[in-house]
Amino acid sequence: MLIDWTRDFGDWLDQVTERADRGDRHSQLMLELVTAELSVLQDLTSMPDVETPTLRRVRQSGRNPVWRVGHPYVPGAAVRLIVWFPPERPTDVVVALFANDKAQMGDVFYDSVRSRADVAISRYRIATEGEDHG
Repeated sequence: MLIDWTRDFGDWLDQVTERADRGDRHSQLMLELVTAELSVLQDLTSMPDVETPTLRRVRQSGRNPVWRVGHPYVPGAAVRLIVWFPPERPTDVVVALFANDKAQMGDVFYDSVRSRADVAISRYRIATEGEDHG
């Protein structure tokens, strides 16, 4: 699977990486969890057709169906990636949104997925319009 992501996710990942490089333990943990989740996506050959503990369809999604990638319980961290599988590119996945410390955010994150994912995907489509994704 080819992984792409929105500019917002890229900016967040850069910030977490910088803090981790400076020795921030929480950022190092976040980076490890995100790297493991991206590895799960990379190992896919297409959009999942069944849910697993790691990959689940987000029921609150709007006009674009999205999935969440999670990890087993880790004290002090709850990283969730919200991803979209572009229908016109069946071997691609786009990281549209992310959540860190979801445990502190609770349902607020999932309650806002519908609007946030649709906006992020629209921006991604505009930003990548005309690019060759093959």
